[in-house]
Amino acid sequence: MHTVKEAAQITGLTEHAVRFYTDRGLVPSIQRNHNNIRMFDEESINWLHGVKCLKQSGMPIEVIKKYIDLCLEGDSTIPQRCTLMMEHKEAALANLEEAKQHVAHLEQKTALYQAILEHRSPDTTNPGNWNKIRHMHSDVFYSPSVRKA
Repeated sequence: MHTVKEAAQITGLTEHAVRFYTDRGLVPSIQRNHNNIRMFDEESINWLHGVKCLKQSGMPIEVIKKYIDLCLEGDSTIPQRCTLMMEHKEAALANLEEAKQHVAHLEQKTALYQAILEHRSPDTTNPGNWNKIRHMHSDVFYSPSVRKA
């Protein structure tokens, strides 16, 4: 049997995370000793490892709880667990596409900053300068309604 501190060391989680996960019902095999202190057997450690993996994949706690509840119901829930994982995978892929767009934008920005540093471009990144370069970004920053205001 392992203490919270030992369970944290074994799993690479913080003690706070171990307590949080047990309090949320994500470690169904958790036991308590005569002083009501959490104690972790190998099965509990396995649940913690599983929760850690799912959490690192970006799965919300509520969905992890649903997954664990399905696991506890047994093999009859394999189709539901598969669906849950497929849905999470789709959400992760959407997040990946969004992250790729962010990286592309940042690549453009860093290239612009490099051009500014090399004096090949004026500083168009500073909103304080936009009134000086209005003609360069009129389509983006100055809609007709804004110009009149």
